Amino acid sequence: MNRAYPVSAEDPAGDCPVPISTLSQLYRAEPEALAEQLGGIPEATRARLAIYLYGRNHTRHLGVQIAVTCEGSSLRRVAGFVGNALYDLSRQNPALWSEASPSNGGKRGVSLAGASAAARRA
Repeated sequence: MNRAYPVSAEDPAGDCPVPISTLSQLYRAEPEALAEQLGGIPEATRARLAIYLYGRNHTRHLGVQIAVTCEGSSLRRVAGFVGNALYDLSRQNPALWSEASPSNGGKRGVSLAGASAAARRA
């Protein structure tokens, strides 16, 4: 028997180093306002946030934008080699950021509709 667990807005942010309200504000911020909003967040927290966001496909670009505001040592302290790579990426031309994102290798995405919906489409 499958057990269903309730899902809330808090679940995806379980490991997020900032409150969900702060994350939401940063996500919606215009690029010019982002630096101002990040100013009140300590660098160690910004580094953890950059790594957290970079690790998720839909927030990867925001993670790189936040990494721009961090020192390399802070990112390395949080994530080692990944932090170092993120630091290097954040210092490149922003047009190259999407090229450095790993692709899914042509694999199909996960469907939450279930097998019966997939069979109907086929």
